[in-house]
Amino acid sequence: MWEIWKRHKKKVYFTIGVLGSGYLLYKLYDAHKRRLSDLERELAQERENDELIKAQMQVHFGNIQRIADTATLPHSMLYLSSRVAEELDLLHLTEQLIRGKGQSNSLSSSEKLELWEKLKILSFTRMVLSLWAMTMLSLYIRVQVNILGRHLYIDTARDLGSSHLLDEADLIDRNDQHQFLASADFLSNYGMPTLISNMQAAASEVLKGKQLKDLFNTTVLHETTVQILDMFMSMGSPHHWVDYLMPEDPNFYKLVAFSNSDSTDPSDSTKFDRLMVETRAVLSSAEFGNMVDVSLNTAVDALMEDIKAHLGEGNSLPGIPLAKLLPRLAQISPLLLEEPSKNRFIQIIQTIPEVELFFTLLYSKMPTP
Repeated sequence: MWEIWKRHKKKVYFTIGVLGSGYLLYKLYDAHKRRLSDLERELAQERENDELIKAQMQVHFGNIQRIADTATLPHSMLYLSSRVAEELDLLHLTEQLIRGKGQSNSLSSSEKLELWEKLKILSFTRMVLSLWAMTMLSLYIRVQVNILGRHLYIDTARDLGSSHLLDEADLIDRNDQHQFLASADFLSNYGMPTLISNMQAAASEVLKGKQLKDLFNTTVLHETTVQILDMFMSMGSPHHWVDYLMPEDPNFYKLVAFSNSDSTDPSDSTKFDRLMVETRAVLSSAEFGNMVDVSLNTAVDALMEDIKAHLGEGNSLPGIPLAKLLPRLAQISPLLLEEPSKNRFIQIIQTIPEVELFFTLLYSKMPTP
């Protein structure tokens, strides 16, 4: 037996070594196979979660979009229309001119001229302000919707626990959402006085050399409108107009809410603050500024088409005296601030390719200022 062992021990050791190595390789392969299987299950679960995230994201975003389209924008546009009509009421000027015309001694020539000058400035101010406010409010609310949509996507990913966006997560409750959307009324509630003052200053400067007897056609009216807009937009700092749409101080709404409540701690709106800071960053970005330029120019072009059709081709070519054009300009503001479902200007702006591209990119990644 010993002799047999001595003769075959190397073969036995070799066989044992081979079998041991084979067993070790098998165990390694089995462990590797199990790891691959676990990884495949994890990837499949992650894909399933991603699909669920996308589906829930669409539901959330659709809900917010419907709120904006059916409630926020219509409400804000109606409120804006009433505020413009209230703050830029032309009726008292026209009534004075009518009374002065019927009673030859009631107004002097200089008083009539002064009234006509006021009517000229305010008519253009009201028309251009309505066009600007309609354009900016519709864009502002769409910015809000897209920012909310992105945060809701992050919230959904956090709930499912499978997204690289988890580090950004900061759940937004319904009160923050409603307060954020309600901030669209800042323009009508707080921004209107300064907006009117600066728009009127721009109109006064552009119309300084325009006489009531000057002939206006749609080409001249187009040039005048664009000049007023350009002068208004170039006033002050590059993004001064953002202050008409939202407060410069992110604590503005927090302080207002604090002053109207019995709370002793005004520092409980951090999620709402974050939404407002992101919104201001978007509005101050070069990308948004470029989109505003395109939107305003498109809105002016659409408005001139309407006016040209209203005046008639024959009248629009030679033009009509500015004095006769002013009453027609006064009728434009309500059309520009009509409810969104009937407002063709809002619908035109929303379908501009540059606008659609901007909001597509915004939803996936916020532009940098």
